[in-house]
Formats: sequence, structure tokens, C-alpha cells
Amino acid sequence: MALREILLSLPNRPGTLARVARLLAKDRINVAALSVDSAAGKGRVRLIVSDPDRATARLRNGGYEVELREMLAVRLEDRAGSFLRVLDALDSARINIQSVAILVTREGSQPLVALAANDLAKARKVLQRAGFESPGAERLVSNEELLAASPTIPSESVALHL
Repeated sequence: MALREILLSLPNRPGTLARVARLLAKDRINVAALSVDSAAGKGRVRLIVSDPDRATARLRNGGYEVELREMLAVRLEDRAGSFLRVLDALDSARINIQSVAILVTREGSQPLVALAANDLAKARKVLQRAGFESPGAERLVSNEELLAASPTIPSESVALHL
């Protein structure tokens, strides 16, 4: 199954994110990546969770509008400039990146990054040819098994168990 992220638009008010976390915690859904930003009183939340189908249902039942977006995982060398090479490969193919998430697990010693793009199939081909895309990494970080790999998570990585 493909890696997917959940996108939510929320009012930027105290307690709003806590209500989302409570809904997920009630169903024991783990959050493996989280991004929050806000402007003009609106917040945008991106989540990669252990069970996106249950999370989506729970959030919709809670009154939230939910968008799901498919992502792919790439492995990077753990050194400066390695993500720039991914960006350059996508730029050369005129592929627009929609989102990026650093994942909480690694493939061996290599960090993993998930990304969404306007043409994911083309992005996958470009990154496969450039040696970045890893089917093994995507299996490792499939939403269902994302946090099951926790024994291999290095101490500097953080997962939010909400």
C-alpha cells in the first residue's frame, strides 16, 4: 500500500491541534510525522499516521475536512547536499514538489524522506533512475508498518505516540 499523508485545514486557536490528537489517540493511531503552519488565522496540518484510513474516518466523523495525498519515500546519504540532488533531479524533470516529510525511521543508516509531487508517477521514475527511490524504503515506511520499525529508529529521531 502506498504511503499517504493526511492534510487538514484548522482554525488557528488554542486547543485545536489537541482536539485532533485526542481523536487519534482514542483509536490508538500513532503519528509518525507532523507539520503545522499557520497564516491569517488558519492552520495547515499534515500528518503521516500508522493507519490513514481509520484516522481519516475518525477525523471526518469528528467534523474535520480531510484530504489524503499519496507520497513516495526516498533514501538519502547522511551528508550535506544529498537532498539537493533529489530536488535537482525533480527540477530537471519539471516536477513540482507539494510536500516533504522527514520520516522517523531509516533504511539501514540512510535517512528517509517522503515527498508528494504534482506527478508522482513521473517523480518515481525520475528518482528511480537517479538512484534515490527505494521500493524497500516504501515498504519499510508503509503507513501500517511505519512505527513497527521503532527498534531501528536512532535515538535522535522522534515519533509522537498520541
